Amino acid sequence: MNTPPRGRLADEIDRHWIALTLIAWLAVAIWYVWSDWNLVRWLSLGDTDDNMRLMQVRAWLGGQGWYDLRNYRLNPPVGFDIHWSRIVDLPLAGLILFFRLFTSNFWAERLACGIAPLIPLSITMLGVAVTVRRLIHPLAWPLAIVFLLGTAATMLMFLPERIDHHGWQLAMLSLTVAGLCDPKGARGGLMVGLASAVSLSIGLEMLPYCAMAGAILALRWVWDRAESMRLQAYALSLGGGSALGFAAFASNANYAMRCDALTPVWLSVTVAAGALLFLLARLNPASRGVRIGLSVAAGAVIVAGFVHFFPQCLGRPEGVSPELEKNWLNNVREAKPIYKHPFRLGFPIAALPIVGVFGVILGAWRARGTRALIGWTAVALFVTFACLMLLWQVRAGPAAQLLAVPGATLLGWIVLPWLLNHRSMPVRVGGTVAAFLIVSGLFAGLIIKYLPVDRPNAYTKRVNGSTGNCVRYTVLKALDRYPAQTIFTFTDLGPRLITVTHHDAIAGPYHRNGDAILDVQHAFGRSANEAHAIIRRHGATMLMVCPNHSESTNYRARNPGGFYDQLAHGEVPTWLTPLPLPKGSPLRLFKVD
Repeated sequence: MNTPPRGRLADEIDRHWIALTLIAWLAVAIWYVWSDWNLVRWLSLGDTDDNMRLMQVRAWLGGQGWYDLRNYRLNPPVGFDIHWSRIVDLPLAGLILFFRLFTSNFWAERLACGIAPLIPLSITMLGVAVTVRRLIHPLAWPLAIVFLLGTAATMLMFLPERIDHHGWQLAMLSLTVAGLCDPKGARGGLMVGLASAVSLSIGLEMLPYCAMAGAILALRWVWDRAESMRLQAYALSLGGGSALGFAAFASNANYAMRCDALTPVWLSVTVAAGALLFLLARLNPASRGVRIGLSVAAGAVIVAGFVHFFPQCLGRPEGVSPELEKNWLNNVREAKPIYKHPFRLGFPIAALPIVGVFGVILGAWRARGTRALIGWTAVALFVTFACLMLLWQVRAGPAAQLLAVPGATLLGWIVLPWLLNHRSMPVRVGGTVAAFLIVSGLFAGLIIKYLPVDRPNAYTKRVNGSTGNCVRYTVLKALDRYPAQTIFTFTDLGPRLITVTHHDAIAGPYHRNGDAILDVQHAFGRSANEAHAIIRRHGATMLMVCPNHSESTNYRARNPGGFYDQLAHGEVPTWLTPLPLPKGSPLRLFKVD
């Protein structure tokens, strides 16, 4: 490979890479908190999940049980159980308690929400750094960090106020890749198994990646029986780690045979898979054909057992009704394939993963005939799988970009030094800049700004503007002038409403809250009299709507002449009394008689 000459500076970068990576992380964290201070100041939790995460931490710090994850502020007084665990609550709660020593709870929450998402970024940066050190060169890690910081979809999960669990799962994914290419078998297997167990204990979003990582380790053992220690360590850490994660963090509700979290269903799968893989690795037959046959048999046993004991989980894991699946779950944008999204959105997400796939394939090709081939092949399979996941759901974008960094780094490590040392000044300057933009995937975001493709029209801009304005802290906080009560509003406004104000709401966009979601949809879509009955049944005494909110457009499109459509046209039923709000408020508030 084209590597720079070693000198004192190179030796320092190599020797102190962990400390230097953490220093870089600290600088990035300070920069993000400073540049996004307005988000921190106004508690701008932009996603419904971030708002619910803070509500979950508030409830715990307020005395709610460790294993009780029922939220009583949505659909009161019954509430609903969410499918998360408390793993991600720990750093957020710890930061809140720490800052309470020096300031008010008001600022403690804001500072914690600004800093907590940046903690898993440190793990991610270390995971990426160690991966490229193992695969490319001990001095390649700074370039990888630069490329990581340029991943828009990935870095979005670590920004201040992004307090939900996605950043932590990406951190575990980075450790998984590092474990896959670890030359020390037992240590690598242990890292992959523990990272998978932690990720699954947080949530099932990374289940396909965890399964793929396990399959790659099994294939390594099938190919080379010397990999038995790696497989044994993986099997024990996966099964044992999942069991510990379930015992320590599974909520009371997750003891049911549900399919959407680490319940007894998936715990049975991880423990059984770990036990079988450990047994196979301990037997470690000399014949590759026998190893293949045993692996296939073990896989068949897992699949057959799953089909027999958990047939309810053969469909969608959410387990919602057909009506809710049709009217809500199937329309969640992030759950759609990338090719069903506008080019303006999809192209910048897919650019780096495609570059990364070429990079890891090249890395495997260059490593042929060396001991590094197995590590490169494992990572190449993993990265290619992540890229293909975009054809299933665009929510795979952050993971695909993260996993593309090693391949992009290899390409940059080869091309950039050659260009920088070129005799021609235009090539050294222009060529280096162009190569950097292409290899890092940043070119896609720059190009899309100037392409007249899929630009939002006036209607889309109006909807996006209204959707953002209605969740602003100052807009919703004005509702606290009224005594605390239950407000009937859009599903997507529920989590933000209960986070900012002292009021309760009916529903949030969570599948275990499915009956309440349907009630909201039925109320806004059916007649005014039916809406009145549903609202009263939930004990709501106020109705709040946000004209032109993205959710409201669905009610008007699907149910012309329905309750919300009439309300949007100024037809207010007699059982609603308009209530005053501050001048310029984008909301409309009514008293329910």
